[in-house]
Amino acid sequence: MNSLKDKLNQDARMALQFSYSPYSQKKIGASLVLTNGKTYSGCNIENASYGGTVCAERVAIWKAFSENESSEKITEIVVASDETEPWPPCGFCRQVIAEFATPETLIRLVNLEQKEVSYKFKDLFPEAFKPEHLLKK
Repeated sequence: MNSLKDKLNQDARMALQFSYSPYSQKKIGASLVLTNGKTYSGCNIENASYGGTVCAERVAIWKAFSENESSEKITEIVVASDETEPWPPCGFCRQVIAEFATPETLIRLVNLEQKEVSYKFKDLFPEAFKPEHLLKK
């Protein structure tokens, strides 16, 4: 049994329980691990203005990078839903992940029935817009 994998799955599923989703009724949790081994989790938090809504993946990322050096990278992210099929990160989250991950970052999608789908980030978002695109030449 992989203890880090189990921890990340458990953290994402636990975060899902704290979801504030009165509008969509869709509960999502996420967890991640950085290159330094620290783990973080978050849940989706909705807002009546909708634009103020933040996905679980971004909550976990904001928590992680508000407490660590920006040179750290995400090595793995787990997204948990209570849906029949595990849900992938939305486009907005994929773009945010691109800022803090590598092409090899593992993205695992899980649900409450133990179903799991895995991707490398480069396969989930092959043409990500990255900070390197903004470098002047």
